[in-house]
Amino acid sequence: MEFNKFRIRSYEGQSDRAQVEDLERRCEVGPSESVFLFTDTMGDPICRIRNSPMYMMLVAELENELVGVIHGSIKVVTVHGHPPKDLAKVGYVLGLRVSPHHRRKGIGSSLVKTLEEWFTSKDADYAYMATEKDNHASVSLFMDKFGYIKFRTPAILVNPVNHHCFQISPNIEITRLKVDQAEYFYRRFMGSTEFFPNDVGNILRNKLNLGTWVAYFKGDIAWGDFGSDIGQVPNSWAMLSVWNSGEIFKLRLGKAPFSCLVCTKSWWLIDKIFPCLKLPTIPDFFNPFGFYFMYGVHREGPFSGKLVRALCQFVHNMGVESKDESNCKIIVTEVEGRDELNHHIPHWKLLSCQEDLWCIKSLKNIEGTNNNFHELTTKTPPTRALFVDPREV
Repeated sequence: MEFNKFRIRSYEGQSDRAQVEDLERRCEVGPSESVFLFTDTMGDPICRIRNSPMYMMLVAELENELVGVIHGSIKVVTVHGHPPKDLAKVGYVLGLRVSPHHRRKGIGSSLVKTLEEWFTSKDADYAYMATEKDNHASVSLFMDKFGYIKFRTPAILVNPVNHHCFQISPNIEITRLKVDQAEYFYRRFMGSTEFFPNDVGNILRNKLNLGTWVAYFKGDIAWGDFGSDIGQVPNSWAMLSVWNSGEIFKLRLGKAPFSCLVCTKSWWLIDKIFPCLKLPTIPDFFNPFGFYFMYGVHREGPFSGKLVRALCQFVHNMGVESKDESNCKIIVTEVEGRDELNHHIPHWKLLSCQEDLWCIKSLKNIEGTNNNFHELTTKTPPTRALFVDPREV
């Protein structure tokens, strides 16, 4: 398909890989003008969507040069009121990049349009995307030009992995769930959450999933009862799963203020000289690093906030003790912005994004679904937990 001398086509691994990696390096990612995050796909530009049920990667070519790229994936999720059985097929737009020297030429619009056509050809009901609320170019493109509507403003919480492990309260029991147990609990307690993935079992069985853990207070209920009688749960409990994103791509801080560099180096030196202080060290963000993504965070009970914090400390300790090649330097999670979970999940405000922006668009005009779409985009954002698909991070 031709658009003003440039061509939109499917990504071809063997011939396009090097140019796509070069394009990624030239396109900074991040909401700040002074701090840029770069992604290293480790030779696999399609890695961020490869684990999705259905995916597509498109490139824009101009005179044998790749000047734009976009990714898309499709899955079935929970959308209340959507026939049949509250399930809908949704397409996710991510990874839109246009070469800095070829912007404002309609390349980004053409990539989005072509990807939406692919969604439609696969019978998708909705398309949605996520961006920083301060990314004015992205917001203008999707909301003003393509008619996407805001429907969620989750918070991205980031916590650095220190050299020292946390001491978890001896009154708290943390146990790993079997995959079948984890799937049962997620479907039972989070299955009605908007955009809950219908193939959650595939996520939990993926090799990138490190496991699912549940926390509860000792003496509240015996684990044998909790595990054997799967219908019984403690008075207060919490659970989460961990995805090893560092196995598929790395992050690197590309540019930062000089003061930030000096502070980081100074903190390292102090911790090296006085290790007994066990200071919360600042990791080396200037070389490629991996991260763990916590998802499916759920809690119930009056004291479950403490259990969520204990689970986060447990995952942090996993990062400290990890022997794999992920080089985990940060723990990331994404929760509904109004969720009280924010107060229980350790994070650094300097590294976190308190208001991400999710936008959605209906791709069909089916009788009976318009009211549902209106409710989806206009109702007050829920305060309950949000299930974020780790395959779309």
